[in-house]
Amino acid sequence: MTTRPTIGVLALQGDVREHVRALEAAGARPVPVRRRSELDAVDALVLPGGESTTIDKLLRIVELDEPLRAAVRGGLPVYGSCAGMILLADRIEGGIEGQRTLGGMDVTVRRNAFGRQVDSFEADLDVAGISDAPGGEPVRTVFIRAPWIEQVGPQVEVLARIPARATDGSPVAVGAGKIVAARHGRLLATSFHPEITGDARVHALFVNLVREQV
Repeated sequence: MTTRPTIGVLALQGDVREHVRALEAAGARPVPVRRRSELDAVDALVLPGGESTTIDKLLRIVELDEPLRAAVRGGLPVYGSCAGMILLADRIEGGIEGQRTLGGMDVTVRRNAFGRQVDSFEADLDVAGISDAPGGEPVRTVFIRAPWIEQVGPQVEVLARIPARATDGSPVAVGAGKIVAARHGRLLATSFHPEITGDARVHALFVNLVREQV
């Protein structure tokens, strides 16, 4: 396996450029994916943040929904951030009528769990595989109309939760203890947006996962 895997970024909607930059910083070769031939040419895929229902509709329009669903079932490594987490979930709470996911992760995700756009916030979180590494530090995370994970299956590894208290010691008002990062085999998902902080460690975690699995 090459040390610089080719990782696609689904480029239908959302923060595509930010993921491209983060993947480059993490040592991958990122490419946009908009059609079947581009999907077939990558070692792994990133599902960016955006609006999960819009991405679902666009996947159907360009006829990428079934090929991508099959690729996930076939073992393609995929990382989903925010809306991407919703797309990877087997089950959704708070979804709209007719909303579908790609599935693959044995989790139940609550859509827009942290509230509306005005409720966006940042937090420093300990993320397993990053913060617990030698010299590791908490990850600065950004939550924008973010989901959280309500339940996980027995094969899902929880990587991060919202702490009970903020860095200033005050109680966390919303989401304390909720799961915001998880891994299920070759699938990785976060509620937050690491691509917009300039910290590429979450993307490096995914790149290393791809190197190990492909």
